[in-house]
Amino acid sequence: MKIIKLDAIDSTNSFLKNLSVNSTIHDFTIVVAKRQTSGRGQMNAKWIVEGGKNLTFSVFSCFENLLISNQKYLNFSVSLAVFEALSDFNLPKLAIKWPNDILSVNKKLAGILIENNLKGAKIASSIIGIGINVNQENFSKDLPNASSIKKLLRREFDLDVLLNEILIKLKQKFELLNKKEYALLEEQYLSVLYKKNVPSMFKNNQNILFMGKIIGVSENGKLQIELENETVKEFGVKEVSFA
Repeated sequence: MKIIKLDAIDSTNSFLKNLSVNSTIHDFTIVVAKRQTSGRGQMNAKWIVEGGKNLTFSVFSCFENLLISNQKYLNFSVSLAVFEALSDFNLPKLAIKWPNDILSVNKKLAGILIENNLKGAKIASSIIGIGINVNQENFSKDLPNASSIKKLLRREFDLDVLLNEILIKLKQKFELLNKKEYALLEEQYLSVLYKKNVPSMFKNNQNILFMGKIIGVSENGKLQIELENETVKEFGVKEVSFA
């Protein structure tokens, strides 16, 4: 394991991507930045945090035999690693919001961005970006659902300690992934999935409201929602949200 620490960078994911293109990069190389000027989230969303107060890092990981068709288990592994590391802090009502946001009391604490390098039918390697709001207390009005560990628990946290905890959990989950313990990973993920089996109001990307309940994740990683008429509809990222 190699950890590269930087004061400021546009994006830790972009830095690792450029590094992997221009040089030989070892499995489980980590880049940590005190400040990101162009942090990214899902579907090119921006990840904006206060410099030096939060944990923003990316991990380069290689896989020997991970099929593209099993990509959702990679997402499960990473989400669970972050969730379990944060669980040790006894944060209230901690959950994973599909596909991989970490919430506490309905507020977003962490986001994950996974970018894969494909080779044939397999995922050869991934760059996994993780951003966690740790010691920041004030957030933009544009982020009404954002919070931090300090804001919820009222004390400062050591960023290096948290980073180490997440990396330990990540290695444990990747062991399960490499052993193809897919059923176990899915069971663990669904057991902490936000509002699973809870009737809720949703909004699709045409702004149409509907009632339903989350029942699982499909083989190709889409969110499965059972509608009031008991039919099941599947949604991709950004195709549905809670109303």
